[in-house]
Amino acid sequence: MTDPIRVEVVYALPERQEVVTLNLAAETTAEQAILASGLLEKYPEISLDKTGNKIGIYAKLAPLTTVLRDRDRVEIYRPLIADPKEVRRKRAKEGKAMTKGGGDEPGTEAAADSGEE
Repeated sequence: MTDPIRVEVVYALPERQEVVTLNLAAETTAEQAILASGLLEKYPEISLDKTGNKIGIYAKLAPLTTVLRDRDRVEIYRPLIADPKEVRRKRAKEGKAMTKGGGDEPGTEAAADSGEE
């Protein structure tokens, strides 16, 4: 008999992060861990079907059939609110500079508000 594995199942909300730590049998899949976590019952907006939420293990996309290893962190991702490529195109069209992290370049808004360039 093999030793149980310890995994975390995580679902991040805008205001907080839910982390459930589980001890499961070896050879448990990501889907089985999510089902065992109770997060599907607590957050009915989570969907594991093909058009639903994507999942990953340590920020790398993974299928639900992935067999977990000890200390894996299964992450349930929320859908994107906006397409990042489309946001960049729009900002480029408007001529706005972007800084690391996606915000406006410092001072850009003040210059625009005062009519200066």
